[in-house]
Amino acid sequence: MSGKILNLSVDYFSATFILNLMVEHSPAVLDAIFQALSDSTRRAMLRELSEGERSIGELAAPFDMSFAGASKHVKVLEQAGLVRRRIAGRTHYCRLEAARLAEAEAWLRYYERFWSRSLDTLEALLKAEDERTAEGRKK
Repeated sequence: MSGKILNLSVDYFSATFILNLMVEHSPAVLDAIFQALSDSTRRAMLRELSEGERSIGELAAPFDMSFAGASKHVKVLEQAGLVRRRIAGRTHYCRLEAARLAEAEAWLRYYERFWSRSLDTLEALLKAEDERTAEGRKK
């Protein structure tokens, strides 16, 4: 670089956030979370679990599905870290592990800020255009 210093302007918060996403939210973890959330039955099960622990039979009941079918959905949720299962005798109980949902929400929050900034910029451009148009009509 022959004695020149590069002047890189980086928003500290953005850089820290992106680094944290890369370290804490590995692609495999996020892939598993979003894959689990992609099914409406599993989302409904998570909503039910947000109200408290449920047996797999209780989770299956609204969908008129077998224990085995519900258990397969629960297994996907477990693999994503969204649900924890405990066994008491012959009954399998599930509870929500909300921390994983918070990880997905944090990932999405980055893009929410991106779209908010983009829409704010668009709004400013449209207002400026409206003002120019209004001034042109006055002349």
